[in-house]
Amino acid sequence: MKELYPEIEPFESGMLEVSDIHTIYWERCGNPEGIPVVFLHGGPGGGLIPMYRQFFDPEAYQIILFDQRGSGKSIPHAELEGNTTWDLIKDIETLREKFGVEKWYVFGGSWGSTLSLAYAETHPDRVRGLVLRGIFLTRPKELKWFYQYGASEIYPDFWQRYRDEIPEDERGDMMTAYYKRLISDDEQTRISAARAWSVWEGSTSKLFPDEDLMNHWEDPMEALALARIECHYFMNNSFFPTENYLIENIDKIRHIPTVIVQGRYDVVCPAVSAWELHTAFPESELHIIADAGHSISEKGITAALVDATDRFRDKENS
Repeated sequence: MKELYPEIEPFESGMLEVSDIHTIYWERCGNPEGIPVVFLHGGPGGGLIPMYRQFFDPEAYQIILFDQRGSGKSIPHAELEGNTTWDLIKDIETLREKFGVEKWYVFGGSWGSTLSLAYAETHPDRVRGLVLRGIFLTRPKELKWFYQYGASEIYPDFWQRYRDEIPEDERGDMMTAYYKRLISDDEQTRISAARAWSVWEGSTSKLFPDEDLMNHWEDPMEALALARIECHYFMNNSFFPTENYLIENIDKIRHIPTVIVQGRYDVVCPAVSAWELHTAFPESELHIIADAGHSISEKGITAALVDATDRFRDKENS
C-alpha cells in the first residue's frame, strides 16, 4: 500500500492580489521544471495543511497549492464578498498564467472535487488529467443529507451539538438558521455557530472519529473561515446556474483522464455522488475504498491517491 511522500517545504511562496478585495496565498513545491499539478483544497474555506504537498513525487512534479479566497493565509479572512466559484476559477487561471503553465493536472477532494470539475468544464483545454476524491456535486439532496437530515441518523451523538446551536422553532431549515448567525454582527454569535458547524463536519469525516480533528475545528479562526464560506456557497447553490450543473456539463471533459477515489462509508459526501458522476462519465476510473470515510488522510484513500499521481507521472515519462 502506497504512502505519502516525505514532508517537503515550498521552494517559493507569496501573496497574489486577485481583486480589489482579495489577496491569496500560494506556494510551489517539488521540481520547478516538473510536471505541473494544482491542488484544490476542500471546504470551501478549508485552507491548506502541509500534508497536501505529500501526494506527489517531488522529483517529478511542480506542485502548486493556494489558499482559496478567505481561507488559510489568504486575506481578508473569511470574507464573503467577491467570493464565488467563478471567482475561484479565475484565480486558478491567474496562477496558471503566472507560472507559465500551458496545461496541468488538477487534484481536489470534497469541495476541491467540485471546484476541479467546474474548472475543467470551464477550461478543458488546460487540464491534462483529474484526480478527484470524496465527490461533492453540491446538489440540494447532498446538502440536505448532511446539514438537515440523514447523516444525523448515523451520528446522533455528534449531531446534538450542531442541532442544539439552533432554537427548536428554526430547525426546519438548519442551513438558513446557521447562515443568519454566521453573518451576524455579533462576534460571539458568529464564533459559536462556526464552531458547531465545523466540529460537526470534523466529527464525521473519518470512519473512526478523530478527536484531534474535532479539536482543530474548535479554533475560531479555522472554524469561521470554513463555516462562513461553506454556508455562503451552499445558500447560493455554489453559484451554479442549475442544481445539477456539473453532471449536465460532463461531456465537456469526458476526454480528460480522470481517477475518482471514494470512501465507501463517506458520510460527508456519500458514495452515491461518485457513482452518479462515474455513470455519467464512464471513461473515468472509480476506486471505492472499502474501509474509509471522507478524509484524505485515511490509509486506503491516501494510497489510492498517491497511486493515481504516480501513474500519471509514469504516463508523462513513458
